[in-house]
Order: sequence, then structure tokens, then C-alpha cells
Amino acid sequence: MRIASFNINGIRARLPRLLEWLKETRPTVACLQEIKTMDEGFPAEEFEKIGYHAIWHGQKSFNGVAILADGVQPVEIRRGLGIDGPNDGEGEQARYLEADVNGVRMCNLYLPNGNPHPGPKFAYKLAWMEKLRARMAAVWAEEVPAVVLGDFNVIPEDKDVWAVKAMADDALMQPESRDAYRRMLADGWTDAIDTLNPRGGVWTYWDYQAGAWQRDHGFRIDHLLLSPETADRMVAAGVDKEYRGREKASDHAPVWVELRD
Repeated sequence: MRIASFNINGIRARLPRLLEWLKETRPTVACLQEIKTMDEGFPAEEFEKIGYHAIWHGQKSFNGVAILADGVQPVEIRRGLGIDGPNDGEGEQARYLEADVNGVRMCNLYLPNGNPHPGPKFAYKLAWMEKLRARMAAVWAEEVPAVVLGDFNVIPEDKDVWAVKAMADDALMQPESRDAYRRMLADGWTDAIDTLNPRGGVWTYWDYQAGAWQRDHGFRIDHLLLSPETADRMVAAGVDKEYRGREKASDHAPVWVELRD
């Protein structure tokens, strides 16, 4: 069972690349972030044509998450974490979607960026991480095999960025962001990519600016956290890096974990 996460950075703009990746790698489950479309604009029929069933949680122009499953319908468990955005009257942003697929709980998230910091957006990021941790604890208590995955917008350690100095002032690398991420792991979750690449140097994101892709100036912010029930079944995990280099690609590469049946 291959479970993947892909920040697609606009599902309409990247649809040919997304369909290409799905056909070529055929993940059992694909969790998408930044679909950047309202619910009625989600191209579900395009995925149906190649055998994927979908649920989605959209928002106009930004955010948005979706879960695709090969040959089965994801069973939705929850959408949203019950936390309003950083602006008064904004309501909740479309950043969280949870479903069961083939006996595994998928907790798909697009965590707030938090820039600029300090400020309300950074405070919102930290509050959102606390809400996520609480939801992860509730899933843990159900004792179901679970994967919490997506774009966490956190660079966990210095080994996860091409140049520490370049990102030192960014919200993705602040001590508070890293501490919140560490607390999740300390609750008993396994970071799949880090476990199999303990020396670091694995990137999942390369900016469009300053030749970041061509110079391999990237960092790791897309994560797959496994409950004990899924960590025991892990046989491989990786990044589909080559898809970042294709024409009109997302600025993220897909990340995946493979579990024994």
C-alpha cells in the first residue's frame, strides 16, 4: 500500500502533471494540498477516468485539500480542526481532511505558513499546530492504523535545509515551530522520511525563484507521520524528486510511504 502526499500548488494549473504522476506511480492513496479551487471546481471526473475516487475540501483561490484513492471511495471522517483563520470574521480555512481508506486513517493537512513573524499569522500557525496535535491524540486513542501527512510548513532540523542561514528568519524554521513539531513526534509518531534518511539532505520543496531547483537549494517541509500500527508496516519511503523538474511543475515534489498489507 503506497500512501503519498503532494502539494500540487493549484490543481487546475497542474492537472496534466498530477494525472501524469498518478498514472506513472499509481499510489494507493494520494493526499493533495493547495488545490486552490472551490468545491464545485474540483475536477473529480478526471480522476474517475483513471480509476481514482476522491473527496475534497476546497476554498476559493488558495488552500484546499483532497484525498484520492485507487479503486475505492475514501470514507470521510472529519474536515477542519475547528480553528478560525488569523483575520477577524474569516472563518475556518480549508486545511484539513480526514478519511479511512483500506483500513488506514488518512489525516491530510496543509499547515499555515506563518510568515511574517512575529504577528497574527505566526500565532495562528502555532495555534493550528496545537489543534492538530490534539486531533492526532484523538486518532491515537482510537488505536487505528494512521498516517498524518501533508505540507507541514516546518523544517524540522538544520539537516533538512540546503542552507541554515538562508532560512534562519523564516517562520518555517523558528524554534517555536520546531518545538511544536517535536512535541508531535514525542507523542509517539514516526517521521517516515527522517527515519530512513537520518543524515538528512532530502528536500521536498524548491522555490521557483533564484534558480533554486537548478541549484538544488531546497528543504524538507512535506512529512509523513506514522502511528505505531503503520510504522511497524513501513517498508520504504521516499520523494518523487524528478517530478519537480518537469514542465509547469509544482514547487513541491510528492512524498510517499509504502506499507506492508
